Amino acid sequence: MASLTLYHASPSRSSITLWMLEELGEPYDVHLLSLQSGDNRKPDYLAINPMGKVPTLKHGDAVVTEVAAICTYLADAFPAAKLNVPIGDPRRGVYLKWLFFGPSCIEPAVTDRAFPRKEEPRRGMLGYGDFDTTMNTVAEAVAKGPWLLGEQFTAADVVVGAHIRWGMMFKMIPERKEFADYTARIAARPAAQRAEAKDKAFAAKT
Repeated sequence: MASLTLYHASPSRSSITLWMLEELGEPYDVHLLSLQSGDNRKPDYLAINPMGKVPTLKHGDAVVTEVAAICTYLADAFPAAKLNVPIGDPRRGVYLKWLFFGPSCIEPAVTDRAFPRKEEPRRGMLGYGDFDTTMNTVAEAVAKGPWLLGEQFTAADVVVGAHIRWGMMFKMIPERKEFADYTARIAARPAAQRAEAKDKAFAAKT
């Protein structure tokens, strides 16, 4: 049995972690959950993740939840994959910024655009500011390419790239050239292709 176990529902935010594990190249097990059947709300899973969300990662005795936290943890735990920027490297600040930009800025900006509030909120009340600024900030970063930290592909590209791909797929993120080129580079990665194929097979089982 592998020391890494992913509690996964397909498709879901957990698919980001599945891709991260494929990039890592380490053996892992998948514990498949059906959200439709409510597996994530059953006592045995709530004992692992009280939020009843996926993904959850077990690595030996460590239990990690939240996509960006899991990707950060894995990149640091397995540095040989070169998916992290180590502590002490001045680039780590930018790396961490992008790791958490996905769930803290891109995702809420897209969600608020898809499901607008009855009253327009004050800009200062939103953690991401506004949709256009968020999109422009990401577009400028990925346009410099090929990756968020230049030539090095990192866990930050897994997190941000997954959000951009998902948003474009559902027409919730504009199909700008910067995003199209970036997601094309992602789609060409063998690990991303393997993860997508596995996700389709998992989805067929649930």
